[in-house]
Amino acid sequence: MRLTAVLALIVLGVALVPIAVEAAVVPFSASGADAAAIQATVDTFRGAIGGANNGVGGSFTTGRREINWDGVPANFSSPNAFPPDFFNVNSPRGVVFSTPGSGFQVSGTPPEFGNLNATYPDQFTTFSAPKLFTAIGSTITDVNFFIPGTTIPATTRAFGAVFTDVDSATSSSIAAFDANGGLLGTFSVPAAAQGLSFLGLVVDGSTPSIGRVRITSGNAAPGPNDAPPGTDVAVMDDFIYGEPTTTVPEPTTLFLLGSALVGLGGRRLAQAVRALRRR
Repeated sequence: MRLTAVLALIVLGVALVPIAVEAAVVPFSASGADAAAIQATVDTFRGAIGGANNGVGGSFTTGRREINWDGVPANFSSPNAFPPDFFNVNSPRGVVFSTPGSGFQVSGTPPEFGNLNATYPDQFTTFSAPKLFTAIGSTITDVNFFIPGTTIPATTRAFGAVFTDVDSATSSSIAAFDANGGLLGTFSVPAAAQGLSFLGLVVDGSTPSIGRVRITSGNAAPGPNDAPPGTDVAVMDDFIYGEPTTTVPEPTTLFLLGSALVGLGGRRLAQAVRALRRR
């Protein structure tokens, strides 16, 4: 191989070695008695994502998706179970849910999960009436991202959720993870007893970095026996998140590739130098 070609290979390898830059996650949060109290922060969060609400289906390079639960049909609303892949199959928006509990419900009849506890309609309020969302048998909801309508894993640059009846500033949170499962940060949801709270996370940068979020809603799962002191049952309303896009190689992968090319180029350079000396 000519020396110039070897040098070009080395330059390519060096170019593929990225500068290590850690993703910064910027939180947006607000709480108050009603929807008006958090609306401005929700709108600011939407603006930070940028672009349009892309609705259902398709795949886009910019914009966001929103879920307000209100279009979920009666056969998938409480007291019936809610399919965890509904918003990637029935109404494709690129998210699939999972929980260590027994499943999920979207409030139906009676409203605001009165089927789980008769006191809930007096405790829970809505950001976009009438329906709410909760895990059953757990406080944990994991959200995984996909190219809408496919099984192709994706990442997003932002995720936010509205919560209702968060009594304690330490009971509810959103943890964001990268495409390799690395924790980007865990952020607390502000309290608003019998009111509404919003927490949104935006990755500071243009590259989508969030591969999964884990939502903790309260410190006790919804149900008939949640009266002990210190129990905080919280459920959720709207989800807003950046358009799920195809996962790109993580910096570690690029570093290994670049290092391999540099190593290859170094060996070939040494061989070329020895050959020149023998001439």
